[in-house]
Amino acid sequence: MWYEILLAGLLALKDYVATHVVTCLIPAFLLAGGITSFVNREVILNYLGERKPRVVSFSLASITSFFVAACSCTVIPVASGLYFGGASIGVAFIVLWVAPATNILALTYTGNLLGTSMALARVVAALIMAFLVGSVMSSAFRHEENPAPLPEGEGKTRARVLEKKSAFLLLLILLSLLLPNYLVRSGPYPHKVLLWALLTLVFALYARFSFSRKAIEEWIRETLWFVRLIFPLLLLGVFVVGVVGKLLPEEWIRTWLGGNGVRSSFLATLIGALSYFATLTEAPFVSTLMKLGMGKGPALALLLTGPGLSLPNWLAIARVFGGKKALVYVLTIVLLGTFVGWFFGNFIFTV
Repeated sequence: MWYEILLAGLLALKDYVATHVVTCLIPAFLLAGGITSFVNREVILNYLGERKPRVVSFSLASITSFFVAACSCTVIPVASGLYFGGASIGVAFIVLWVAPATNILALTYTGNLLGTSMALARVVAALIMAFLVGSVMSSAFRHEENPAPLPEGEGKTRARVLEKKSAFLLLLILLSLLLPNYLVRSGPYPHKVLLWALLTLVFALYARFSFSRKAIEEWIRETLWFVRLIFPLLLLGVFVVGVVGKLLPEEWIRTWLGGNGVRSSFLATLIGALSYFATLTEAPFVSTLMKLGMGKGPALALLLTGPGLSLPNWLAIARVFGGKKALVYVLTIVLLGTFVGWFFGNFIFTV
């Protein structure tokens, strides 16, 4: 028995490394290092920092995250890069939530598989939750925000807060993260790797001929800092999820996730918060459970928390942002996910 449990964890780890590290995590880490190295701190402080009204910074974070197809682990380097670059804690956690929970690619697939009403419910619920999560995190940890103001008039006198060549490089890195997921949705995984490799070659050559050796070294140094901080805990978390998946009885899921009660929504949220779902894998999983009798409310809760949270995600967030922030964030998502599943199941899907 112990051998099968250990094997389940190792197989989960093998699958994760084989299908996510190259085309997801590598460009995500490079993007995070690029944000820290090339984006001037003032531009993040001006648009996403605490001095900006929350309705503006939160809206900007939510809208931009909507177009980032990232799983709960891939998004961590990006969000942490923004945070250490000067973004508010609320903005950082909105990015952590919205990008995996309700990106446009996942919504399109949800609509095709589960219907338009479920896709619309997913985006509305995720965006409402995003503002609540941002507000909770900003209020709970406002004493930890960076209080340093910009020098008088500096935000107005700087001609450029981000050089054009730096902006173009970050765009190329972002494309290497997004396009393999957007353009190669199915088919052999090597096709996705090939597209990623071509895009990576393009931005590598561009960086080589557009930036000094010192600038590139700083970029790589910042990237490796994120790798050392986050990657080991992601691997540990994926292994544990594989073990838990082996131990969790399928009959238990079928029995306890029916209907639209609070208990069913809470259990669906909890399963989603613990399990790891790569981008687009949550929809077919939920579709299967719905055919077995899962209610629409719990299904929505699982669609949100499945890709939005995971045990590896918890561990990495605690390492990057601190244990208290991770605890508050996870509890907030679990409570909101439970309420959303119950509310939509009893008052929206029944209309």
